[in-house]
Amino acid sequence: MGDNPHTHFDATHHDDDVAFGPFKFLNPTTRRVPLEYARNNVKGRTTPPQENGKEIVGKTGLGNAGDVRAADVHRKWRSRDNRKGRHAISVKPSAAHTVPRSTSRPRAVLRGILRMFTSYPYYDVSYLVAAIFTIGSVVWVINAFFVWLPLEKPSTEFSGEIEDAGGITAFIGATIFEIGSVFLMLEAINEDRTGCFGWAVEEVWEEEEGRLGMKLEKGNCRHHHGNKRNLVGKGKEVEVGEQSTSWLHIIYHCKTSKDPTAARSWQWWPSMHALRTQYLHNIGFLACSFQMLGATIFWIAGFTALPPIFNRLTSTAAQNGAYWLPQVIGGTGFIISGALFMLETQKNWWLPAWGTLGWHIGAWNLIGGIGFTLCGALGFGSANSGVAYEASLATFWGSWCFLIGSVIQWYESLEKYPVEVEDFGTKDVKNGGEK
Repeated sequence: MGDNPHTHFDATHHDDDVAFGPFKFLNPTTRRVPLEYARNNVKGRTTPPQENGKEIVGKTGLGNAGDVRAADVHRKWRSRDNRKGRHAISVKPSAAHTVPRSTSRPRAVLRGILRMFTSYPYYDVSYLVAAIFTIGSVVWVINAFFVWLPLEKPSTEFSGEIEDAGGITAFIGATIFEIGSVFLMLEAINEDRTGCFGWAVEEVWEEEEGRLGMKLEKGNCRHHHGNKRNLVGKGKEVEVGEQSTSWLHIIYHCKTSKDPTAARSWQWWPSMHALRTQYLHNIGFLACSFQMLGATIFWIAGFTALPPIFNRLTSTAAQNGAYWLPQVIGGTGFIISGALFMLETQKNWWLPAWGTLGWHIGAWNLIGGIGFTLCGALGFGSANSGVAYEASLATFWGSWCFLIGSVIQWYESLEKYPVEVEDFGTKDVKNGGEK
């Protein structure tokens, strides 16, 4: 494999006509392809079935009958979704009644919220990442009450609340964030490279209509997230081949990547060659790296916050160097990471992706990082009571922002098949898939 950073995935992900991202010098982060284009890639099939010269998609398998053109249904590959084991599709509003319905509908959102309390896929690394960061954020919210509330309302303070309870919860919260960041890196390093579509497309003959249609269902996923036998690495086995003796029964399956490293079950860390030619050109990997770096440095502040250690930092210089400075540097890593996660979901660096969960997760983490960084920066002047109050308050609202972002990520990790309704035009394959 050469040094072309665009060889990270199968070449079909990087056709200049269909792939785009916020920065030209990094790998594309989004690709949207009309379903009939994807079906042309099915092994053993040279042309899709047609009716009156137009390709069609039929019943969805969700109880809705009817046919729409395949051009009304697009597979939407996104780098963040790929890491999270998600398989998005886009449909036109005019086709919304004949394909899987939008997952942003109020009823679908409520089902997703209910799923958070009824589904516990412990084998899914993306779920674990979200759950760990949620728990860590809760600990930081508790810590914020310990260090801020006594300053806001002194009558509520109990003995050792700020020094002992605050210090211990800071260490626990920082440690949980570090563990979550390790899993986040493992998730990024072991991302899927097979170009997994995740939806099973089955051709069927509709007797009543007397025509060829298509059935779109969830399935045929090769991401490791659904494999209960391992946390990251090897995906679920998908049977590829003839599912029926009839040529009308064809299942769209994932293309096998030509990348030789794709055959690895999983890895702790990529090779230097893969790092240089692939991962460092991936904005999602960069975001995870800054998160890991920030959490590791921030953990130093959590460690020195423990009462036996902090009480020995008697000089201002010692406190600034061992406690406040790591908060500033670590918090800056959180800010950069949040910003990169936002940019990863955007078509252009200046255009927010309001309709994407990943964008909101990055935004809340960015604001939370600002709060933690501000706490450390103000800590240098904590001898002033007013500055100390603002530093504690910054931890308070920063912790809540991290919690909000983590809960959204928790929701995201359980919605593996998002369906988006978009009014894309006939020239959507050009110009990055937008009308």
